Amino acid sequence: MNQQKKDGAIQLVNIKKRFGHKWISKGVNLDIPAQHMTAIVGGSGAGKSVLLKQIIGLMKPTSGKVLVDGVDIATIGGQELEEHYERFGYVFQSAALLDSLTVFENVGITLLEKGMSRQEVLPTLKEKLALVNLKEDCLGKYPAELSGGMRKRVGLARTLVTNPEIILYDEPTTGLDPITTHVIHTLMHRMQQQLRPTSIVVSHDVGIFNYADKVALLQDGQIRFFGDAATIWDSDNPYIHQFIRGLAEGPIPTDTSAIEGKL
Repeated sequence: MNQQKKDGAIQLVNIKKRFGHKWISKGVNLDIPAQHMTAIVGGSGAGKSVLLKQIIGLMKPTSGKVLVDGVDIATIGGQELEEHYERFGYVFQSAALLDSLTVFENVGITLLEKGMSRQEVLPTLKEKLALVNLKEDCLGKYPAELSGGMRKRVGLARTLVTNPEIILYDEPTTGLDPITTHVIHTLMHRMQQQLRPTSIVVSHDVGIFNYADKVALLQDGQIRFFGDAATIWDSDNPYIHQFIRGLAEGPIPTDTSAIEGKL
């Protein structure tokens, strides 16, 4: 394993991914800064989630390099890959809680599977629940007893249990109302400031720009824009200008024919 200092810096070098005859990633190049939050945005079907899976190593690129602190994770396996996985936390779009387990068991599952007792696990669970604004009295509840926003927060607390250096968020606010979306984004931002992980957020919600440090726009399998979130509304890049304003005209193709035919 590379012995240089690990800080979570990620470089995607000419990443290409093909399923059958269809290319999803067509040469993605992106430097993701360590200990900051980078939002990757784009339309449905742009390949954002596929890119996340390549970053974590769940999918191998057809060609190109995924460098994490200089190590190409597409070329490693065995124990080295297991050590790589331990550095990551993954927040699923659906929260992916196990319905038959309580909040205690869902959040603490990784530690319990390592043989720790419930008593040993409890202090860590309390700490992580506090980070996502959940109280201890929810530990005995089942996912069906929780609101959508609470399930998202439980999923986030489960990710934090292992103290990951790198956190990947796959559409963390999908299906939530605007108020709950704001709550989740605020929690993500607060944790970013407190814990300083390298965070990558895949989203189609432009509200994430208020919380991210960097923004990358993925369109047609390539990064068409990368820049500071704070200045994004002033950008003259035609791709990001069209996307953040929801414009029909611009370099991003839109199918407006069905709508126009009804007017």
